[in-house]
Amino acid sequence: MRVALVGGSPEAASTATVRAVTAASDVVVAIDRGLDALMAAGVPCDLFCGDADSVSTEGAERVRWAEAAQGNVEGDETSFEVVRYNPHKDDTDLGLALAEVSRRWPGAVLAATCFGGGNPDHLVGVLGRFAAWQGSVQLIEDGYEGRILHAGDAWYVAGAVGSRFSFIPLTPEAVVSEYHMRWELDHKHVELLSDLGISNVIEHNDATITCHSGTLACWVFL
Repeated sequence: MRVALVGGSPEAASTATVRAVTAASDVVVAIDRGLDALMAAGVPCDLFCGDADSVSTEGAERVRWAEAAQGNVEGDETSFEVVRYNPHKDDTDLGLALAEVSRRWPGAVLAATCFGGGNPDHLVGVLGRFAAWQGSVQLIEDGYEGRILHAGDAWYVAGAVGSRFSFIPLTPEAVVSEYHMRWELDHKHVELLSDLGISNVIEHNDATITCHSGTLACWVFL
C-alpha cells in the first residue's frame, strides 16, 4: 500500500509534482492546506485530515460539504472522508494524520509532498515525524527527492550522475556508508544533525547510501 500525503506548506510543490506523486499511489491524503494543492492539480482526495484552519475558502467549503455528505455519495470524485481536528490541540495536523494513516494502513509506504517549503520550524518537525514512521518514507518536492532511512536500509540512487546529494542524521549517532559518490564513507559514525553529509556528488549510476545504525534523512537534488 502506497499512501500519498499532501501537506500544507506555504510554498506548495508544483501541480506536476503533486500529480506525479499521487498518480503512483493507492490512497491520497490531504493534510489541511494540502487540499488546496490537490484542488489546484485537479487530483481527487480520498481522506482529509486537519482542522481546516489554513485551507482556502473554497477548500473549507468542500470540507464542510464532504462532512455533510460523508458515506452518502457513491462514486463522486468531489466527495472524500473527513477526519477533522479541534484547532486547540496538542499535536500537529501531520502527527494526527500519521496516527490515522497508521490505524488504517499500518506499515504503508508514504510518498510525501508539499512539506518542504516556507516554514523551517515545520520542516524540522516534519522530518522528526517521518523519522518515527515504521515503514518506508519518500520525500518528493520540486527539484529533489528524498528518503528516510533506518538501520539496515539502503537507497540505490539511479540516473542521477552529477547531481548533488546530502544526508543528515536524525538520531544521536548514525553509522553510514556512501559508495560511488565523490566523497565516500565506509561505516562512518556521524553525529546528530552533523553537516558531514552535505553536498556530496553522485558519480556513478549505482551510487548507494546505506544506514547501518540510527536514522537518516537524505536527498538527491535533480
